[in-house]
Parts: sequence; C-alpha cells; structure tokens
Amino acid sequence: MKKDAAGGSPSELIDARIEELGDWRGEMLARIRALVKAADPDVVEEWKWRGVPVWEHDGILCTGETYKKAVKVTFFKGAALDDPTGMFNSSLEGNTRRAIDFNEGDTIDEKAFTGLIHAAIALNTA
Repeated sequence: MKKDAAGGSPSELIDARIEELGDWRGEMLARIRALVKAADPDVVEEWKWRGVPVWEHDGILCTGETYKKAVKVTFFKGAALDDPTGMFNSSLEGNTRRAIDFNEGDTIDEKAFTGLIHAAIALNTA
C-alpha cells in the first residue's frame, strides 16, 4: 500500500479528512466518495497538492476539495463531458475543467453524478 509523506495511504488520509471535518462537509465528501467508488470499483484514490482527495482511472477523473461553505468536485476534463442535467455550476469559464459546488443542504442527483463519472472514465480510456 502506497504511503503519503503525511503518514498514511491516500484512502486513510481521505478517511481522516472526512472525520476531521465532522460536519455536513465531511458527510458530503463521504457521499461523493461512495458514489465515485460505486461507479468505478477500479478507481484509484490519491492524496495530492497538500491535502486534496483525487480519484483516478487512467488519469484524473475528479477531485474533492473542501472549503468553508462548499465541497467542490472538479472534473479535470469536465468541459469535454456532456452534462445534460446541468450539474456543473462552477469553473464554467475555463476550456478544460468544470466543477460542481455542493453547499450545505444540497442533495446530489446520484444518477447524473454517476453519469459524469462514467463519462470521465470513458474519456480517459478513449
């Protein structure tokens, strides 16, 4: 199992971040993580940039950044993904990335989110 300089595997560090948050952001990050792992059982969890959970499959699929008022899921190639339900609501001006900001009280459209994960995998493996 790969260990990070912070002293744990990426999965252990993500577990610790969820626990450390201890509020709705931890719950949201845990739910996002569960959806990513359910959509892609072969996903690889990484811990990059001094504390950002990253999910990869033949390249980065998305990240799960936590801020004071949002949990941001950034799809690295999001601009190339079809988003029929309009989940992307952040980082819309860029040519490559797209993001979804989840705020306290938001729910996740699980079918649409899973569709984005599948589309990102397909793009990475094409």
